[in-house]
Amino acid sequence: MKNLIVVAALVALSGCAVTPNSASVYNSSQAQGEQTVRMAVVDSVRPVTIDKSRDGNGAGTLVGGALGGVATGSLIGSGNGSLAAGVVGAVLGGIAGNQVQNNLNQRPGLEITVRLSNGELRAITQDADERFNVGDRVRLLSSGGVTRVTH
Repeated sequence: MKNLIVVAALVALSGCAVTPNSASVYNSSQAQGEQTVRMAVVDSVRPVTIDKSRDGNGAGTLVGGALGGVATGSLIGSGNGSLAAGVVGAVLGGIAGNQVQNNLNQRPGLEITVRLSNGELRAITQDADERFNVGDRVRLLSSGGVTRVTH
């Protein structure tokens, strides 16, 4: 029974995986797709936090609660004591699982504002996995409503 719960927890936690917003990461449907390329100059760069927890499915809370309830209920007391410990463990496990999921869903990003050759400004937010400085000449790669900034 405990093995089944552990397997279920691992499967549920795999749903907490974070999709990157990096200019360097393409999914398989984006590979070999044509993109519009525009040249621009970096006008400003601002650090931001990319938070995907609002897109989450609550798996961290559910898994943490289930594991906390089973672990505490089976380890502490018997009868009503075990039930009470299981409930407390479930609540605490749910809180801890939610926090873990939120931490996994937040990562550093950049809001990069660029000036196009026609003078228009555009702002693109993406993962902070590449360094940009004001005055850098960059490329904007756009396709299907997604724009990336690269050197």
